[in-house]
Amino acid sequence: MRSRYTAYTLSNEPYLLNTWHASTRPASLKLDEPPVLKWIGLKVLRHEQHDDTHAVVEFVARHKINGRAFKLHESSHFVNEVGYWFYVDGDIKPDAA
Repeated sequence: MRSRYTAYTLSNEPYLLNTWHASTRPASLKLDEPPVLKWIGLKVLRHEQHDDTHAVVEFVARHKINGRAFKLHESSHFVNEVGYWFYVDGDIKPDAA
């Protein structure tokens, strides 16, 4: 999770796509197209490994767009294949603030 967040902060699309499971991976992320997000923080709230191949990570990632702050609260699903964890999808939580 932290490595994927760092990849977003660096606009490292190849890393993000390589760590995205093939069953749900988009063709591209277009990270440089407007609006460009400036990532400003990550807080991992919980991690649950359900078995050897499935895990969930709940996090809050903060970012800015044109100087305005936002946060993304998500529970991400990961699957382990051949010793590597891949992002599958996520459930976005409504902002409770």
